[in-house]
Amino acid sequence: MWNMKSGRILCSKCRHQQYLLQGTVFQDSHIPLITWFRAIWYICSQKNGASALGLQRVLGLGSYRTAWLMLHKLRRAMVRPRRDCLSGVVEVDETYIGGVHEGKRGRGADGKSIVMVAAECDGKGTGRIRLLRINGVDSLTLTSAVSELVFPGSKILTDEWGGYNSLSKNGYIHEIHVVSGEILPRCHRAISLLKRWILGTLQGSIAPEHLQDYLNEFTFRYNRRKSKSRGLLFYRLLQYAVETAPVTYDEIKIAQPVG
Repeated sequence: MWNMKSGRILCSKCRHQQYLLQGTVFQDSHIPLITWFRAIWYICSQKNGASALGLQRVLGLGSYRTAWLMLHKLRRAMVRPRRDCLSGVVEVDETYIGGVHEGKRGRGADGKSIVMVAAECDGKGTGRIRLLRINGVDSLTLTSAVSELVFPGSKILTDEWGGYNSLSKNGYIHEIHVVSGEILPRCHRAISLLKRWILGTLQGSIAPEHLQDYLNEFTFRYNRRKSKSRGLLFYRLLQYAVETAPVTYDEIKIAQPVG
């Protein structure tokens, strides 16, 4: 193998040329790799995350679009390839994300996006979480979403909503759960922190078509909230970025499918 001045690697036997960053988040980017590293470090060092404007200012980027695209590419990378589903005892609930709208609140509210929240029970505390945007709260949608987030055979704790009644027929142990008058406390804590993060760091502005990207970032941060090493977070995100397929600006702008 030979390193070429163009940045490609040349096979000494078959003479095939391979771009070092091909197949990664960094593929086809005109941004220097050192700038990407600085962006990853800045994102990981900010306890409450970073905005595109903040990233543009810190890195001295020429346009808001460049900072926005870098952030969204890295948010795609925050989902670990082939990550495990949750297991054991898992609380499951839904929440609604969006601005203030008149009319019905809670399940069935208009003009808002629905997000399923799944939180592992770790003693009296919370283990890992998963967040998934869904398109309804009917039985078929909820069961399908749970199967994407939680291993079969796990115990699922929910409230009394009838949409979860089919879980026991699909390989899960389903239990309606209330603790000291509080229903699903782990889910509710995660939901509260999620909404505070949206109102704070993101100033309440999230386009529905990009919501899953933001949920991925919140999940990445929440599941590593006990880490005392910013360097380890930097290493993990860099590792995932190398393993994540490249995505273009146009692909990011297109609305993601809803689970």
